[in-house]
Amino acid sequence: MTDESVDVAPRRRPVQARSRERVDTILSHAAAIFHEVGVDAASMSAIARQSGMSLASLYRYFPNKAAIVHAIAEQHVEKMERALRERLQQLGLIDAVDVLIDEFYRFYRTEPAYSAIWSGVEAMPELRDLDLRELYSNARDLDARLKEECPQIPDDRRWTASLLLPRSAGTILRLAVTLPEDQARQLVEELKCMARAYVRELVS
Repeated sequence: MTDESVDVAPRRRPVQARSRERVDTILSHAAAIFHEVGVDAASMSAIARQSGMSLASLYRYFPNKAAIVHAIAEQHVEKMERALRERLQQLGLIDAVDVLIDEFYRFYRTEPAYSAIWSGVEAMPELRDLDLRELYSNARDLDARLKEECPQIPDDRRWTASLLLPRSAGTILRLAVTLPEDQARQLVEELKCMARAYVRELVS
């Protein structure tokens, strides 16, 4: 999983409905296994068994476990990007702070295998690339919103803030999901206070 040259491209790009369903089945069962035992302890044979197929059939879709991890991580990124883009359009900037942080936290807590996969983001170059893709996608959306509502903010500061907010929030929230629920909620509430104060200062 740490080899820079690991191939994470799926062997088949599902086109037909049956193939897409098979890939979805594989990823769903793999996510459940990763959530239960962690990525390192999961095996291709266990994923094949839970998916109701032979190991050889599984390898026809994915060359290795890293490719499955990458595919699930891509799903996480795409779901989060869609959710945040929709919510950002519906809310004022100050209100958006609370709602978006809660949305991130809920996603981290409830999305199968999220913590198991992303806790090892630094160990897998392909996940680092996805992580950066998510960051810059969120930052571009936030930058556009800030430019529209607060044109007085200098371009360089606006872009820096658009990177800072999602990155700092994401880092703290990934810590939160490792804590007991009561401690995690307290950390999330303090994060909201910090983020609201920063946004108010930014737009004033």
